[in-house]
Amino acid sequence: MPRIELSAGTVSYEDTGGDGPVLVFVHGVLMDHTVWRKVVPALRDDYRCVTPTLPLGSHRTPMRPDADLSLRGLALLVGEFLDRLDLREVTLVLNDWGGAQLLLSLGRAERIARLVLASCEAFDNYPPGKPGRSLVRAASVPGGLAFLMQLLRLGPVRRAPGGWGAMSERPVPDAVMDEWFRPARTDRGVRRDLAKYLVSTPPKEQLLAWSEQMRTFDGPVLIAWAAGDRLMPREHGPRLAGLFARSTLAGIEDSRTLIPEDRPDELVRLLREFLGEQGGSPATVRTGKREEGSGYPRNASS
Repeated sequence: MPRIELSAGTVSYEDTGGDGPVLVFVHGVLMDHTVWRKVVPALRDDYRCVTPTLPLGSHRTPMRPDADLSLRGLALLVGEFLDRLDLREVTLVLNDWGGAQLLLSLGRAERIARLVLASCEAFDNYPPGKPGRSLVRAASVPGGLAFLMQLLRLGPVRRAPGGWGAMSERPVPDAVMDEWFRPARTDRGVRRDLAKYLVSTPPKEQLLAWSEQMRTFDGPVLIAWAAGDRLMPREHGPRLAGLFARSTLAGIEDSRTLIPEDRPDELVRLLREFLGEQGGSPATVRTGKREEGSGYPRNASS
């Protein structure tokens, strides 16, 4: 994988290259770029797809000891990544981890033309659900993360309802999860990086203030929310849509948080439609009539 030196340390990434519009895909905690392995192949012929592996626990090279790996620091690191690769008119696609939204709040959206929020953290939902809280508790106890990472070698622990089993309708293949969990299991520096992030969640008041500041973004925004999500509240989809002047809201059936795992086909379809390939402009595309009282389009996944 290509690697780039940023202020926090070395970041690896995949880049399909080409002259097409740029899509940058961001993954969640204790995952890497392979969470997009079912999405990128369907888009790479028409788009330049860039998938960094951020220092969220599955990175192979520890960051510098003094690196700012707080929520704000990691958002700025994504912005620095865009700067260093000189990526322009980017469509930024987020799933699970929502921290890169802060680029809008912090006035660092000059390289972002469009935003896709696919069942990700929002508002004050940091960390999300039981899995997120379990990670924070583990990071707060000496040796806690090391113990948890050893437990995650076991299939029943991975698939437990309070862990990764809550994140997808179908189990993520063990070979994929092995690679996600190995760095934090075997490298103390990677665990240090992950712990720095997990114990740095700002107060809810700050999180909500940052969310409100996202209103200044005037580019098109696609909000794709999984109907079966157990970590990201269903009402956050319509609530996010209300923040932006040019928003498209789509519900995705038969999926939990990891839409790229459960419904990559539907996510690809929505991305292509959002980007205007099916005759609609990013500001006006809609995926169906809204169900009364739900805020979501009807039959969005049909």
